[in-house]
Amino acid sequence: MAGSVERARHWQYAELPGVDLLRASYVEKIFVRHTHENFVIAAIADGVEVFHHGGADQYAGAGTLALVNPDTPHTGRAGVPEGWRYGAVYPSPELVAEIAAETTTLRGTPGFISPVLDDPYAAGLVHQVLRAAEEGYALAADTLLRVAVTRLLRLNGGPLPQRAVHTAGARVAARARAVLEERMAEPPTLERLAADLGVSPFALLRAFRDAYGMPPHTWLTDARVRRARHLLDDGFAPAAAAVAVGFTDQPHLNRHFTRIVGVPPGAYQRERKDVERERKNVQDGDGRPLLPSRAWQNRQHPQTYALKKAENPTALKKAENPTSSSSETPWESGSPSDCPASPSG
Repeated sequence: MAGSVERARHWQYAELPGVDLLRASYVEKIFVRHTHENFVIAAIADGVEVFHHGGADQYAGAGTLALVNPDTPHTGRAGVPEGWRYGAVYPSPELVAEIAAETTTLRGTPGFISPVLDDPYAAGLVHQVLRAAEEGYALAADTLLRVAVTRLLRLNGGPLPQRAVHTAGARVAARARAVLEERMAEPPTLERLAADLGVSPFALLRAFRDAYGMPPHTWLTDARVRRARHLLDDGFAPAAAAVAVGFTDQPHLNRHFTRIVGVPPGAYQRERKDVERERKNVQDGDGRPLLPSRAWQNRQHPQTYALKKAENPTALKKAENPTSSSSETPWESGSPSDCPASPSG
């Protein structure tokens, strides 16, 4: 991976509603502390990712999965000089709960227990989901996703603890969060917010960090990016979305959006528009056949966001057209139709 280009594609597949998809290769990329509304299931293909989660740094290398539950603060960065390459799926809590109810004995709200799982088989399933989505194989993509989630829940699943607001500090934090959500575009200062809630600024800071894993200003940036994503999904121009959520201008949104989502808002929205067109074509029943595997592989994907030019042209060529190697993953060599017989074997 040395000298390879930093690339990321963040998209959705119309036949997997509510599931975000990501394929990326990062070297210098640093994800600031943030959360996701959906689950994160990231399969590492090469290199090492380090992410702060649950009060400690977690290390995920090739063949392992980084697993993050919804609304759980975490970061992300390279753990080795050559960076890391991975594919990720982000299923909604509703979909994971549906799969858990049908295929496991878990009770309550299902989630993952350990943030890192060493399971090359499950990692391979994730890569196959992405490849099936890219090639337009709806049946394979949906099947493989459900098999992967079932396996992960059986190996590493458990009920998520319910966050109850009992202490005075937790109640203050919840009230502060509500104010920030309501006044996202024009938030008060920490001192003003604390005074309105009848506590000192440092008491509010401690209470908020204890409740949500980050200080109020970090949480606000994360919430702004999350709301901006919804506005972009609704068709807002990036500049309009930036102002609506409280960023000073589009470059301000671009900087924070890329640091959290992994791609700029413009690239994110272009992918969403492509998905909407695809979904509309499916609904209209235009009868166009799905692209065969080789035709799709030979197509250009202009929405793939290149973050950094490769210094070595040979490395760039290899990054764009990976060849067989000892670390080859199923999405590089296997067929998405090769569905495993058992989600637990």
